[in-house]
Amino acid sequence: MHIFDELKERGLIFQTTDEEALRKALEEGQVSYYTGYDPTADSLHLGHLVAILTSRRLQLAGHKPYALVGGATGLIGDPSFKDAERSLQTKDTVDGWVKSIQGQLSRFLDFENGENKAVMVNNYDWFGSISFIDFLRDVGKYFTVNYMMSKESVKKRIETGISYTEFAYQIMQGYDFYVLNQDHNVTLQIGGSDQWGNMTAGTELLRRKADKTGHVITVPLITDATGKKFGKSEGNAVWLNPEKTSPYEMYQFWMNVMDADAVRFLKIFTFLTLDEIEDIRKQFEAAPHERLAQKVLAREVVTLVHGEEAYKEALNITEQLFAGNIKNLSVKELKQGLRGVPNYQVQADENHNIVELLVSSSVVNSKRQAREDVQNGAIYVNGDRIQDLDYVLSDADKLENELTVIRRGKKKYFVLTY
Repeated sequence: MHIFDELKERGLIFQTTDEEALRKALEEGQVSYYTGYDPTADSLHLGHLVAILTSRRLQLAGHKPYALVGGATGLIGDPSFKDAERSLQTKDTVDGWVKSIQGQLSRFLDFENGENKAVMVNNYDWFGSISFIDFLRDVGKYFTVNYMMSKESVKKRIETGISYTEFAYQIMQGYDFYVLNQDHNVTLQIGGSDQWGNMTAGTELLRRKADKTGHVITVPLITDATGKKFGKSEGNAVWLNPEKTSPYEMYQFWMNVMDADAVRFLKIFTFLTLDEIEDIRKQFEAAPHERLAQKVLAREVVTLVHGEEAYKEALNITEQLFAGNIKNLSVKELKQGLRGVPNYQVQADENHNIVELLVSSSVVNSKRQAREDVQNGAIYVNGDRIQDLDYVLSDADKLENELTVIRRGKKKYFVLTY
């Protein structure tokens, strides 16, 4: 299947500048293309993964990727569909974020092998040395204010106010495309659909300043069946950095996607063939309660982002917690699996009687409820049911001398630390 048709079939093409011309270019030979990532945090998240994997698919089809991390544009801020101005970061902060994001990108693209090996670029390399006067003369004169005002991302902000800094962002992104075209013959840019205005500023600059044609592909902003968007701005970010979102948490995220989304996400986020995904779809629809699509999705994406060992660990944590086998997990695994559950620091001189601790750690809100739960067999310490009202937690209950896991009922976990 032609790579363009495959991208379409997977739901990865939202807009293009000239589909027929782009398809022809991809058929006739190797196309150099780039995707830009602004360092607005120290990690990318799942929202970025769509463009990253699209870039990887094109590389596997023989085309040459340039991964641009915006050390310059990251200092400015993109106005696209934000309600307010971004807070500006120091150059040292942005430089640190650039390095972190470059490290993450190196996991997904091949920077080592073949004539189409990926190349990492940083737009601070060309913006850092250009003077304001030169930029206005050599770049700014090709953009009319009317053209810049027509961009949807700017229109939305005109009502609430937009600084000249963010207003000029689209010219900077346009200049990125121009420089990469001049230096590396890059003719295609890939990005999220919210970047359409900034990306077409690049094709406009190429046309007017160099009399060349550039192409743009936007990938859709991914939403679930309810319309909820992936991404940190929505407060539900799933980060690619394991310190920010553990492999276990990422595994749980994919295991919990709705049935209506699971097969679609397999097409977008995995490298399984379309035929393999069709086989999974048939099995999944025949027995949705077995959650085959979610299991495959969790396996494929966690392995892709964090490696096979991290996937196996996430699977083991899931299985052991489901079975209540707390003692089968290390403290490191428990911290990953129970991140985010209520945590209570036990004081050295505190009463360690089970009833007293249940109240002081806010597992329950009264001694009466604590006694009732213990007697009814609803309280577990490190997976063992405790029904003795006089039970006192001892050093033997401190796993690796660090923590104790309390479970109330089937699913409510609490962690006591020392």
